[in-house]
Amino acid sequence: MTQSLSSEALAQLFTQARTFNAYLDTPVPVETLHALWDLMKMGPTSANQLPARLVWCVSAEAKEKLAACASANNAPKILKAPVSVIIGMDENFHEYLPELYPAVDAKSWFEGSAELRHESAFRNSSLQGGYFIMAARALGLGTGPMSGFDNTKVDAAFFADQPSYKSNFIATLGYGDPQSVRPRGPRPKFGKFNRID
Repeated sequence: MTQSLSSEALAQLFTQARTFNAYLDTPVPVETLHALWDLMKMGPTSANQLPARLVWCVSAEAKEKLAACASANNAPKILKAPVSVIIGMDENFHEYLPELYPAVDAKSWFEGSAELRHESAFRNSSLQGGYFIMAARALGLGTGPMSGFDNTKVDAAFFADQPSYKSNFIATLGYGDPQSVRPRGPRPKFGKFNRID
């Protein structure tokens, strides 16, 4: 576990991986969704918070409900994808810390501060969203992450009975259609956006 991945593995995860706007007409088995979660949950979060809460929209009904909350550009992508996923967050994640991080009383760090819980849930569920993308790529799937949707509508449609759950972003998921990718945007060299102090 201390050796670099092969160039082929790095290409699948990073250098040749793409964001997809459409997918092949191939269903994604439920077992693969479980395998994806089992990979992404291993990525680090602060104090093992694991605040992400995912809704896997597989049925036509669920995708239609989600598409109704999205922009005109994104709604068709949600409807046509084999799976569309809401990457949400639980702002009461701290209730699970005695189970998930038993080494110390981490729950007490967040009690009494809704602002701190929101900030931490957003940061760490965003991390988990990144792990979701990389886990999907590792399993041979493609994703289409998007933020063109109404969070309030999504939360009302999918989390009405769980008021501490909030949507972060949406991603389509499936076996990517290579014809749907746009030309890759530029990736600057190290010196443009980095410095070593």
